[in-house]
Amino acid sequence: MQMIQRYLDRITQILARVMDTQAPAMERAAQLLADATLQGRNLFAFGCNHAGLLALELYYRTGGMANINPLQGPGLHLETTPATLTSQMERLGRYGEMLIDCSPLRAGDVIIIHSVSGRNPVTVDAALRAREKGAKVIALTSLETSRAVASRHESGQHLCDAADVVIDNCGCVGDASLDIPGVSGRVAPTSTAVGAAILNAVIAETVARIAAAGQQAPVFVSANMDGGDEYNRRVLDAYREHIFYM
Repeated sequence: MQMIQRYLDRITQILARVMDTQAPAMERAAQLLADATLQGRNLFAFGCNHAGLLALELYYRTGGMANINPLQGPGLHLETTPATLTSQMERLGRYGEMLIDCSPLRAGDVIIIHSVSGRNPVTVDAALRAREKGAKVIALTSLETSRAVASRHESGQHLCDAADVVIDNCGCVGDASLDIPGVSGRVAPTSTAVGAAILNAVIAETVARIAAAGQQAPVFVSANMDGGDEYNRRVLDAYREHIFYM
């Protein structure tokens, strides 16, 4: 029970720090997403390996926005076997550029990119290429980790250097958060739990701003609620031109 309590306390502390320090960046991110939606632009989310779990959290999700599209590339996600290949793939130079060039992303769109360290070439290249194409980049990262590790990108940049808006997940270097006596290395990473809370909060603010502008945001309801399938079908039909995962 001690470690359960310590971990939950740690998550609570980090979320409090996020609220104290990251609310302005989260509000800027929400405004970018709201403006893009209101202007008929497209929204994307991207991350490699476990960072990609948050891209999956955001799309085709109860309570989420139907027009958020995951950007996925072969070898970068955890369905890859062997899983260790994903760590090598995210270090490939220019692969991130190719992913952006092969995607529907264009000027005026917005992409959320998640990487705890922000050091690997795929995420940096994706961010740089997206901005070259005129899209806005929202980075979710650990600034403490980025400052502690050298970039693997040829430019020396981290993800936080290549984004329009940077949200710090306020996690510790290396992500794992707890020391346990007799155990080498820390356990219990925080980036997924905290990152999901951050991004879902940003989406909630985005939806509120779209509503304040007088437009109905494309929000999914649970398909397991009566009438859910019919409602979601109408949402998908209304935003079909901005949905690329169907």
